[in-house]
Amino acid sequence: MADAPRLVLATRNPGKLRELRELLRGQVPGLDVDTQVIDAAAAGAPDVVESGVTFEENALLKAEQVADSTGLLAVADDSGLAVDVLGGAPGIFSARWCGRHGDDAANLALLLAQLADIPHERRGAAFVCAAALAHPRGTVGAPGAGRTERGELRGTLLTAPRGAGGFGYDPVLVPEGLDRSCAELAPEEKNAISHRGIAFRALLPHLIDALR
Repeated sequence: MADAPRLVLATRNPGKLRELRELLRGQVPGLDVDTQVIDAAAAGAPDVVESGVTFEENALLKAEQVADSTGLLAVADDSGLAVDVLGGAPGIFSARWCGRHGDDAANLALLLAQLADIPHERRGAAFVCAAALAHPRGTVGAPGAGRTERGELRGTLLTAPRGAGGFGYDPVLVPEGLDRSCAELAPEEKNAISHRGIAFRALLPHLIDALR
């Protein structure tokens, strides 16, 4: 079927799916991104335990397991906040830094409390994203291992949240060269410089090759 799915993004986040579709739109002849690029829920893919110890390991783990479970080419990402004075933490534990997964307000409050005495000049941090591409095992002509690309958005952490946009730690990171937090940026401004955008744009040529 012409509209049969060809690529699955290992997420249930509609925003991430929308971003990937826009990156691919018009890039691959004959690819209908609105019907042939789907998310994990539409593909019936199981949830994947993120047991890796790096962003790259977790992204590749998700991509490979979703590719194998669906029989489709798969893309996944893993991302978080790496704070300099915390030795790169919260890192891969960013979404559950407070001990509960996905509680953005509690994660943010804990981080700010931990950094309360840290002066401005030492509040450097970066949003980090690893994006991974994997073929189902046994696919004819597929490479023996998946591919990962990394993106970073460096900045400085505020002492209190600012802005109503974005999610997670966006309200406290001011990107280098700007005077607004990520939560104060328009979506198109954030996407142009974001860690996720950088990683996916680096992965894009390999993804396009795989889809041709």
